[in-house]
Amino acid sequence: MGCKLNHLVTNFVSLQFVFPDDRTINSHILSLLPNVPPKPDLAIGTTTHLPLTPDSLSANPKFLRILHSVLSDHAFEDASLISQAQAMASSSGSSLGSGGAFFPQQRAKRRGTNYGGGGGAGGDGAGGASSQGGAGGGGRGGYIHVYDHRNPPDYGRIPWPEDIFGSLEVDSGGNFVDENGRYQESGTYRMVTRAGFLGLSPFLREKLVYRLKKEAEKL
Repeated sequence: MGCKLNHLVTNFVSLQFVFPDDRTINSHILSLLPNVPPKPDLAIGTTTHLPLTPDSLSANPKFLRILHSVLSDHAFEDASLISQAQAMASSSGSSLGSGGAFFPQQRAKRRGTNYGGGGGAGGDGAGGASSQGGAGGGGRGGYIHVYDHRNPPDYGRIPWPEDIFGSLEVDSGGNFVDENGRYQESGTYRMVTRAGFLGLSPFLREKLVYRLKKEAEKL
């Protein structure tokens, strides 16, 4: 029977399930589904070490594809991302409180002061958003990051590349372009870092688990 994973970051509430992997010695299957026996095709991945470490996880490529598909379909509906988009369009929209930075459509030189800081996250941007440069003002279209909540950035800062799932495009009115934001995968996201394990907002986590359950019904 699966057990809940004790996370390497003590203040992170983990809801993943861990099962022995009968296919490999000293290996465990990590899943968001409590199914017994587990469904490896839909698992997050496998690990040879508990508690989980950044080096011990072998991520499941199919799970990652499902994850990004869910983000593409639903990230624009997430309340925190909607708030970021609206803040971007405000008259003082040079930065987004507790949600990272806004990236104007035109390219700009990166400035080191826009990254990191304090005990929170920070780093280069990634994907469609990061390639656009630094923070901008209100009234212009641009991009916002969809990032992992395990390591939220300090006010006005950019999440580390390893924490960025992708980006959404926003118009000058703070609305998502084409209504869905045209999600762009970053290509730099890592499932496990020293800051923690996969951390979605409650809304996006619910959508992901629902999709996984639907996929499980097909197996």
